[in-house]
Amino acid sequence: QVQLVESGGGLVQAGGSLRLSCAASENIFRFDAMGWYRQAPGKQRDLVATITRSGSTHYADSVKGRFTISRDNAKNTVYLQMNNLKPEDTFVYYCNAYRIVLVKYDYWGQGTQVTVSS
Repeated sequence: QVQLVESGGGLVQAGGSLRLSCAASENIFRFDAMGWYRQAPGKQRDLVATITRSGSTHYADSVKGRFTISRDNAKNTVYLQMNNLKPEDTFVYYCNAYRIVLVKYDYWGQGTQVTVSS
């Protein structure tokens, strides 16, 4: 059973920075891609950033230039560096990993709260 464990969330003032970590229970090369999503209560979960096995990245327009996704293959960990945080970045952030073996298998972490105060 794949486990993804997030850490690094918290309370920060606007303009500040946080780094989220997502540690996987297995070699992350086994996933086609990993990423971060965020969700407000009662709302849909939205894509923030993804990184593929080869290292290609994709970002939501709202975070381009402020957030950076990266991976450390030796540690089986994916990071999300968040700079210049804004109050509208306040969400629960979820780590995601997926692989496609005939069908798509999605795996999710438990989520970590990020709160940005104005």
